Amino acid sequence: MKLLERLLDRTRGAFAEGKRLHRTKPVFDAAENFFFAPISRAKSAPFVHDPLDIKRLMSMVIIAILPALACAVYFFGLHVLAMVVVSYAAGGIVEVLFAVVRKEEINEGFLVTGMLFPLILPPALPLWMVAVGVMFGVLVGKELFGGTGRNLFNPALVGRVFLALAYPAAMAGNWISPVAEPPGRILQYVSSGAVDAIAGATPLAAAKQGQLAGLQEMFLGNVAGSAGETSALAILLGGILLIMTRVASWRIVVGVLGSFLLMETVLHYTLPGPIPPPMWQLLAGGILFGAFFMATDPVTSPATTGGKWAYAIIIGLATALIRHLTGYVEGVMFAILLGNICAPLLDEVAVAVRLRRLAHES
Repeated sequence: MKLLERLLDRTRGAFAEGKRLHRTKPVFDAAENFFFAPISRAKSAPFVHDPLDIKRLMSMVIIAILPALACAVYFFGLHVLAMVVVSYAAGGIVEVLFAVVRKEEINEGFLVTGMLFPLILPPALPLWMVAVGVMFGVLVGKELFGGTGRNLFNPALVGRVFLALAYPAAMAGNWISPVAEPPGRILQYVSSGAVDAIAGATPLAAAKQGQLAGLQEMFLGNVAGSAGETSALAILLGGILLIMTRVASWRIVVGVLGSFLLMETVLHYTLPGPIPPPMWQLLAGGILFGAFFMATDPVTSPATTGGKWAYAIIIGLATALIRHLTGYVEGVMFAILLGNICAPLLDEVAVAVRLRRLAHES
């Protein structure tokens, strides 16, 4: 690392203003910021309990995602790793281009988006679709709003919704049948061309036909589904880490899962035949992954306490309703995007209510 540090010090002058490489200075700053400490620090942190900079926040999220990524590679093969590499490469191109044009630093926010995006896709999806989806998500979901910290929607979900609408057959037909016996598929590269490894349906899709997957299989991840969303155990391990380090809001997680279970309970006892029990619904699909890793995005979720609770309840209720009252078998991505739309309004209402109470008290 000392050698790399000396190399960066020697080449820093070539990126100074007026020099030939000045326009690519964001790339140099991003490399220095990634390998070493941030170039500048905030004089006063906008955080109440902890001066948590973006680099540390994103690092904690990446660490928390690793159990889900490891399970995805174990159950579905090395194609998942290839999807991660393509996601970083394609999305990184868009990120770098906008940073150069705007003459801004490259933000670490894409480190999380680039990892999350392939984990919410079918594990055998062609790599070119991964590239198209992440580029669309970063461009439309983030850069058009002004970049990291200004986006209204979660860019990973924007990219997934785009793929679901543009390529519905591919998004519904590239599920891989997992292998639980050691070493799983960890030494296999299973893509869309491997017909013998393609599974027929996810647990939610099979449930529509009256076939319920076992709770143990769904808890461990031995079922078909999006790459990082099948193992409840891996998601819980990473999600609890985010809550313990205060990177994720426990209010949002509890609100999403609590309202989801409440609505699923009502629907199950209203229609016990076609709708499986609430705990089965909790382990099926992407509700756990969405609650811990997607809904808690600090940029696209509310900042006020009241806003967080209302936002979480909207997502939980909408996910259950979309699953059972529409033509989609899964509704968490649409529900979170709906919550993203409501987040600014919820904060505004929460602040107005608080100010009104303070006015009455005074």
